[in-house]
This record gives sequence, structure tokens and C-alpha cells, in this order.
Amino acid sequence: MFLDRVKIWVAAGAGGDGAASFRREAHVPRGGPDGGDGGRGGSVYVRVDAGQTTLRDFQHAHHFRATPGGRGSGARRHGKAGEDLILTVPPGTAIYGDASAELLADLVAVGQQVMVARGGRGGLGNVHFKTSTHQAPKHAQKGEPGEERWLRLELRLIADVGLVGLPNAGKSTLLAALTAARPRIADYPFTTLEPNLGVLDLGPDDERRPTIADVPGLIEGASQGAGLGHAFLRHVERTRVLIHVVDGSARDPEWDYGAIRDELAAHDAALLEKPMLVAFNKIDLPAAAAAWQAFQRARRPGEIDVVAISAERGEQLDELRSRLARLLPDVETLSAPPEPAGVVVHRPDTLDEGFEVSREDGGFRVRGRRIERIAAQTNFDNEESAERFQHDLARLGIEDELRRAGIEPGDTVRIGRVELEWEPAPWETRSATPRSATPRSATPRSATPRSATRAR
Repeated sequence: MFLDRVKIWVAAGAGGDGAASFRREAHVPRGGPDGGDGGRGGSVYVRVDAGQTTLRDFQHAHHFRATPGGRGSGARRHGKAGEDLILTVPPGTAIYGDASAELLADLVAVGQQVMVARGGRGGLGNVHFKTSTHQAPKHAQKGEPGEERWLRLELRLIADVGLVGLPNAGKSTLLAALTAARPRIADYPFTTLEPNLGVLDLGPDDERRPTIADVPGLIEGASQGAGLGHAFLRHVERTRVLIHVVDGSARDPEWDYGAIRDELAAHDAALLEKPMLVAFNKIDLPAAAAAWQAFQRARRPGEIDVVAISAERGEQLDELRSRLARLLPDVETLSAPPEPAGVVVHRPDTLDEGFEVSREDGGFRVRGRRIERIAAQTNFDNEESAERFQHDLARLGIEDELRRAGIEPGDTVRIGRVELEWEPAPWETRSATPRSATPRSATPRSATPRSATRAR
């Protein structure tokens, strides 16, 4: 089975928790904090592997998780970093965010890779929070959760030559005649249900070895989803040259020719701008021989190259190779993929340091990478850590912004995966502080965990 479109879930490893410990040795009465840092979580990468041609590795496995970082411990021992997870894909794989449908990367070159989920930072141990006025801090950071997301992988074959045409036009027969490929061939439509690849020998004096892709036959309306070929139109997008195979023995070869060109234009008008060679097939049959002259005259001189062939009998295939050779680039260009650089999309995070407050489902949502990271790394069961979080809310101006947004006691405030319940402080009449709650675990699609700080 040729698998060219899959949906997967990836999760980077969470960072390890920092340790809150104190040096305890004989004759060292006040050793001070010595908690080590947690290790960073492993990240998830997608890398191009030249040995793969389909996305079959993801046919049954859809969930992938990198390893978390180790916890810090006493004596300033740091946790072990989590191992990165590398998923391999064939050249020509495009990666989309499933929720946003935005293109994240289009991987073409062998060895090209992109990070699709970043591992969480390890939490700092309490040794980092010692000051001249606070000699014995009990506060240590939790590890930052790793990124997780659903992705959609789409493969578009990278081939030098693409064969297109209606079902039963003879594309698979031509592929078998030109290469060592052995596709399924029969005298009825839609025998090709998945793309086939072959390598063409242009002749003893030509060092070039172009690859040819035979895609399932297209029908009228394929660009709108009709027939079997609509899912494979994207496989001819990266080709350098197109061979349009026309069944010369069909009832109306001219209509067949126009129908395929209309579908290519509807899918992507740039396809008609590629170098194209028309193979008028089955010239050995009387109907094709009778239609050949009219079909040839209908092609304006210099518009497009047309050659009459019989793929089944091997007639005029040397002429087809010769004309194809003139359309292909030189050896050096042909040895590189059609799109050698590929694309990795870098989108800046406008809320990396800032924040925004908005209403959401009867409560408020605070967005901002910095405050979300602080919330995720806060241990709300530790009173000192909860107090530091309250201080951060005030220091960053989030507390004042929530008041301006009209927050009331009992309202829910969501920061990343953390939920807080807002209530007035005992000494205030209008201001409010978060109230503690019990954290809940989270799964990739479950509700966010609930946590909050403790009011003093």
C-alpha cells in the first residue's frame, strides 16, 4: 500500500524538576541549599531519509513521545537530559499543523530536518534562589512541559518526469517499456491505484538517470475530488518534465487531451508551464493511426512536442527518449532534487515576552510564552513557590490588566495548562489574588489541568 498522507501526534519530553535540598554533613551545621537542576526534555525532529519512498512507517503508529529529562538531586547533581526522538520521512514530505493547517516545513533534501516539538526546560534547583537575605530557599522550579501537537504529513513524490493521462491511456505500459519498473498492467481502467517509480536509461552515451513517476489515471473533475487520481495530482508538482500520454485509439483523443490539461490547470496553473511532451500512444492500432494526422495538425508549431508511439510494441520509444533527453537538465542539475533547499517556516512568537488578556468561557485567558512557562514551572504545593508566582503576576503587570478587564471573585483564569480561581485578598476590598487548587494530569486531548497559587 502506498501511503502518502498521515496524521500523527508528537510530544516532546518534559523537563526534569529541580531539587529543593540542603547540604547535610557532619560538622557543617548550615550547609545551605544544594539542589541540582532538572535535565531538559527530549525534542521531536522530522528528518529526510533517502531510503524511504512512502509514509508507511506511520500506517499503524500514530503517537510519538520523546523521553523526559531527569530530576535534579542533592549535592548539586543535575538530571540527565532526555533523548531526542527523530522520525524519518521520504524526500518531498510537507508537514502541516493539523489544527492551524499552516505549513511548518517542506522537506526535500536528504538529511534536512526540522524540530516539530521542543523539549521542556529543566527546572532550576533551589541553589539558584539563594540571596543575601534569603539563605535557605525552599523554592525550586518544576520542569517545563514539552510541546505537543497533531501534525499532518503529506508526501509529494520527487521525480524528474511525471506521466499523466486518462485511465487506460497506457502510462504503466510506457513506464515498464522505458524502465525496469514492473507496475500492474491490464486492459481496463484504474489498474494503477498508487504511484509507481522507475529509472530511465537515456542511452549508452548519456550519464543522466532521470526518475519517472506514473500516477493513477485522472478523469474529468479530478481537481475537485472525482475519481482515483485527485489525491495524486500533487505528486506531479515537483517534476521537471511531464509526459502527457494520450490514448490514440480512444473515441475522441482531442477531447481526452484537453480534459487532462484542464484538470492540471485547475489543480495548479504552473503545471502547464512545465516542459511537456505528448506521447500519442497505441499508434499500432487502426483507430489511432487514423486519428494521428488530425491530432498532430491541431498542435501549433512550437507549442508542444508530440510523438506517436506504441508502448506495448516498443515503437518509436527511442525517439521518445531522444526528445525527452532534450527537455531534461544537465547531469549536475539532475543529480540535485528539483527543490534542493526545501522550506522550513519560522514564525516569530509575538507574545514571547509580552502577554495578552482575553475573555474565554466565562473566565479569562492569559497568553504569553513567558508567563505560561512560569506557571508551568511553579509548584503550587510549595508556599514559597506560590508566593513567587503571585509576585510575578504583579511584577509583569498581569494582575493590574486582569482588574482592568473586569475580573470578579470566583472567575477562572487560565494560563497555559494552569487554571486559577480568583478571590479577594483578606486585606483588600477590590483587588484579588489566586486561590490554591489541586493540579490534574493532562492527556493530549483532555481538558487542561487545574492549578493555582495560595493566597496569603
